[in-house]
Amino acid sequence: MSSTDSERTSRREDSGEITLAEFQNLIREMYYEKDIARGIDGTFMWLVEEIGELASSLRGGSREEQCEEFADVFAWLTTIANIAGVDLSTAIRDKYGSGCPGCGSLICSCRDAEKP
Repeated sequence: MSSTDSERTSRREDSGEITLAEFQNLIREMYYEKDIARGIDGTFMWLVEEIGELASSLRGGSREEQCEEFADVFAWLTTIANIAGVDLSTAIRDKYGSGCPGCGSLICSCRDAEKP
């Protein structure tokens, strides 16, 4: 483990938090070789399966199950971003960093029928 990795792990243990960039890098470090071999199409199917499991947990699962399924969906989405070469922090900042992409307001004022 490099000193940078050690510092990152130590900081995460101290705060209990992980940034989006750290999470994307963590997923890349753990799974990238398998993810590249599986490809975007196969990985997308895993994401869809996890979204179905999240939907089921929201309809009747425990809080613990819901938290696990949210984490799984986010991990698989992050995996696809890694395969596609998308930096999620940049993508999110560029699209949502200045407010709603539909109306431009920090508090969305789009009509309910509109997709912001």
